[in-house]
Amino acid sequence: MAAFTYSALDADGKTHTGVLEADAPRAARSQLRAQQLVPLSVQELRSASDASTSGSRRIRPAFTSTQRAVWTRQLASLVSAGLPLERALSALTDEAETPAQRDVVATLRAEVNSGSSLGRALQQQPREFSEIYVAVVGAGEYRGHLGTVLERLADELEEQHTLRSKLLGAALYPAVVSVVALLIVMFLLTYVVPQVAGVFAGSKQALPLLTRIMLGISSAVSNYGLLALAAIVIGAISAKFAWSGAAFRLKVDTLWLRLPILGRLARGYNAARFASTLSMLAAAGVPILKALQAAAETLSNRAMREDALRALVMVREGAPLASALAHEKRFPPLLAMFARLGEQTGRLPQMLDRAALQLRTEVQRRALQLATLLEPLLIVAMGIVVMLIVLAVLMPIIQLNQLVK
Repeated sequence: MAAFTYSALDADGKTHTGVLEADAPRAARSQLRAQQLVPLSVQELRSASDASTSGSRRIRPAFTSTQRAVWTRQLASLVSAGLPLERALSALTDEAETPAQRDVVATLRAEVNSGSSLGRALQQQPREFSEIYVAVVGAGEYRGHLGTVLERLADELEEQHTLRSKLLGAALYPAVVSVVALLIVMFLLTYVVPQVAGVFAGSKQALPLLTRIMLGISSAVSNYGLLALAAIVIGAISAKFAWSGAAFRLKVDTLWLRLPILGRLARGYNAARFASTLSMLAAAGVPILKALQAAAETLSNRAMREDALRALVMVREGAPLASALAHEKRFPPLLAMFARLGEQTGRLPQMLDRAALQLRTEVQRRALQLATLLEPLLIVAMGIVVMLIVLAVLMPIIQLNQLVK
């Protein structure tokens, strides 16, 4: 059976819209007429893979990261409560927040009703559900623990969103302060300082050194500011095109990991995500080689992704996971230590989950410390720059008053 969206009129002339399942558009119209509705339009819902092959335009995903986590939690609760999967999807279709979400869930329900597994139905929506999401759900179905796996998956999505939000929040205040400081300095250099220069232009008195320096900077900004801005824009566009190249991005990511503070944060963030994904896949029963491959694909840093793939080759050749991870120096030693404990005790998923928790906690702590340190430093730096500009403006005035006296 397929899912169809419809628009129909009732006996009072009111328009009704929704989603129903039928074998063909004609059968869908017959169902509407049986409900005393006059069909206006009936269109089949198509999966994302069908839409891409037909050349239709790409649209935004129906679920945001937060909404996907909430939806997964709702489905897990319904399935764990003993509700059949078809009825759970039907209930979530009725409770969808947006028409786009309703269409996605209705398509999943139609696929499941036609005999497909949930994992295969999710695979037809690649823009909404990642390969890791599909692999975990498929493994949970195969092992008969779909509710438990969905709960674990919802926990993982929420933890990733929380960590990302905290990192963005820690970087937001310094970014805002930097932008405001730059705008204030540009205003002072392009407007205030030239006004002062005009006042003392007719004076034969030599201006103080600080004032002459500020006038030189102001003149350079006024004369070459647009050229500098154009150069920055061109450089950004060039970097964007170069970023699409794998070799260039690998070099940038490698250099990024070598930075004193930011590099350590990047290593911790990627290692936490790698450990958490690997733990979730291993707990769901995914084979270790396939789990390593999927976990490596989640790494945003290309250099660490290459390390993870090299570790995969070592494990395929018979090396223990802990030894393979310890061989790659970019991964924190903590990860290899917990992997070794997990292999020795037979509790690898639990140990990897603990490693991910400690790594996430460490990343959050360091990010907050960095943000706390940057805030006063940025304010002090902004104050010093403004003070220098103000002194450059006031010093000629003070000098002139002394000459008058």
